Amino acid sequence: MTESAAVLPPVTAEVAAGALDLLPARLRKRVDGAVAKAAGWPVEATPDGVVVRVAEDTAVTLRVTAGIVADAEDAVCGCLLAPACLHRAAVLSVAPLAVGKAEEAEGAREEQAEEDTEEGTESGQDEPAVPAPAMAGEPALTPAQSTALDALRGAVTAVLVAGASGSGAVHRAELLHAAHSARLAGLHRPAGTAVRIARLLSEARSDDPAFRLAGLSGELAELLDLVRRPAAALSPARRDYRPEGPLRLHGLFTEPVVTASGYAGATVYALAPDGTLRTLSDVAPGGPERALQASGTPVPGGCALGLRELGDGGGVILTAPTVSPDGRIGGGGAVRSVRAAGAGWREAPLAALWERPPAEQLASVLGWLSEPVDARTAGGDLLFLDGVVTGTGFAVTAGPTLRLAAPDERPELPYAENLSLLASRRGLALRLIARVVPDRPDRVRVLAASWTGHDGEPVRADLGLRLLNRSHIPAVPPVPAGLAAPVEEGAPPAFPAELDLLRRTVDRAVAGGRAVSAASADGELPRRLRAVGLTTGARRVEALTDAAADRRHDVLGRLLPADPGGFALAWLAASVYVSAATASLLLAAWTPPDISAN
Repeated sequence: MTESAAVLPPVTAEVAAGALDLLPARLRKRVDGAVAKAAGWPVEATPDGVVVRVAEDTAVTLRVTAGIVADAEDAVCGCLLAPACLHRAAVLSVAPLAVGKAEEAEGAREEQAEEDTEEGTESGQDEPAVPAPAMAGEPALTPAQSTALDALRGAVTAVLVAGASGSGAVHRAELLHAAHSARLAGLHRPAGTAVRIARLLSEARSDDPAFRLAGLSGELAELLDLVRRPAAALSPARRDYRPEGPLRLHGLFTEPVVTASGYAGATVYALAPDGTLRTLSDVAPGGPERALQASGTPVPGGCALGLRELGDGGGVILTAPTVSPDGRIGGGGAVRSVRAAGAGWREAPLAALWERPPAEQLASVLGWLSEPVDARTAGGDLLFLDGVVTGTGFAVTAGPTLRLAAPDERPELPYAENLSLLASRRGLALRLIARVVPDRPDRVRVLAASWTGHDGEPVRADLGLRLLNRSHIPAVPPVPAGLAAPVEEGAPPAFPAELDLLRRTVDRAVAGGRAVSAASADGELPRRLRAVGLTTGARRVEALTDAAADRRHDVLGRLLPADPGGFALAWLAASVYVSAATASLLLAAWTPPDISAN
């Protein structure tokens, strides 16, 4: 039997939430059970959508426009209670939420992140500074905006108190409603974050293997922070595309995109004359096989150059392209393109990307990661690293020794096999494009690599699209230029185990909610945090424990209602501290000793 979530078309947030609104109170209590059943109902494709077979005499029909279910009238059930029926509400709840293609391309990396972390062994680290959010000079909100922010605050707080395991379809609907109201009030940034949280909650409830608890924690922290800071909440969305003059691009690499919400495709990164990165994407509903197909999509403008060809050292000149503020290039009807000379990674202008010290690059990436998702520029999370494969990992030039990890371990994408092959060639000099793993100082996720081949010529490979074999790599790697002595092998850096325990405490609250936080409180953790110098972290744990176990009584001894807002603020403070401490210690781990001593 086909799993519904894998084949149902995306549904807009308003349609999904509206289906639950129609249900009477007695049926709303049964929604979560119906959603669980809906995941197993067979789905049949039709010329204009799909039909979900609930029973022999009952079916839910979904009609799509431009690939999504965009209107409530496009979801119809054949039962007598329709449209206020559980069948329709359950199908729309189990379907993926429709989001923009650009957001999917950007969000794919979040969905592909690892959840588990390894414990470090270092201790005695200096206490990192945690900047306090600015509260002065906040702009005034309109009544509609204030109401929308209050609704978002209440919805996200309810989700955090219940936890991912306790947040059902009703919690998700309340969040989507609040997001819709926020969008109408012009609060695009918090609205977008709320929709992403709703999507992650759906993945968590369906046991989607792509769900990552750390991703949900980050989105919850962002939304709780946004509803407290009107200036940030009022920031405009940055997805609008604007016309731009002739644009010369040098291709860097092509990345396959596969998301848990049913989208797939490819994104090519290229360097513009001003030194900034631009992206061209083809992302649409589909599975991993579509990523390979999309890599052959032509560059807009009629030059017959495929995305993968551009990423593999190609060049192009675009006239009259449209470009978003974050660097994404659109395919407007006026754009024209012609082939141009490309460049190798060791040739100008691309070679300059590898000239910055790794620690300096990391500092820029950490700043990029601290920005809201919709304010990040394309490619701001990329690292450009040189180094040599050793017996303990990959020794980065002027940086740490790291492990090379796969961005995506789906068997359809050859990342893991390729990295295993490269890591087996001790002494092989590599030039890499990678992403940092913020909570794992010992590794990076490698997207593309270059090395010297058998004939002495450089070989460049997109590791998610091209399956390598032993013939691609010399059995005895040549000695890298400028290395007169063997590369010194070192152990990959690690975080204090206590920081990892604190991170798990924060994530455990997201998974199980307030009740689990209170029941699983570790009274020993604050002492351990103080012992390694993380005193602020110790205070954050104690505050979170107290808020979770709040059992205050009035003067007559009666138990007072719990304070969900207090628990949410205590959790947010702990989450912000974990992020700041992780960034500080990660940067210290990547900084060479001679630099950190100055």
